[in-house]
Amino acid sequence: MADRSWVSTQLIEAAQAGDHESITAVVQGAHPHVRRFAEHLCASPQDAEDAAQEALIILYRKIGSLRATGALASWMFRIIRNECLRRARVLVERHDGVEAGVTASAEDEVVRRLEAERVAQVIQELPDVQRRVLIMRDVLGYPGRTVAQTLNLSNAAMKSHLHRARTRLRLRLAAANGLTQI
Repeated sequence: MADRSWVSTQLIEAAQAGDHESITAVVQGAHPHVRRFAEHLCASPQDAEDAAQEALIILYRKIGSLRATGALASWMFRIIRNECLRRARVLVERHDGVEAGVTASAEDEVVRRLEAERVAQVIQELPDVQRRVLIMRDVLGYPGRTVAQTLNLSNAAMKSHLHRARTRLRLRLAAANGLTQI
């Protein structure tokens, strides 16, 4: 069974009260759990590390605002989820590329942002390997061999995951827009 001493009620209450040793103990104890969760949600190991660090910084700064000691884990995982989604949205927006920074109208900008958010949400819902392959290949533009090597996949397996991810993304976006596939 996993060591759960980092989430003891007494330790969390002391951290909420501002005890620096308790805050440090909670943050250090949370790190492996936060990191592991971020690795499953984020597109790349770098994003996972950044999201985990951001979550731990928020934990350190705002543990005093946590209302219930039993909610620490769900609070942390919600922070990580939001951070991974934010990073995916940034990647999608960067990939979309606003031509020369000019938009036709405020309405167009709102629609573009809503579409980017929808795409990011659907990408986030993909199975782990499919999400990583799709982002590395289509968003970040890495060559297929690099993606396969980075994720310890054969080239054929990488292509299969990419095809499934693209298909699922296309179907989910079509369904969200009320379109039917032929």
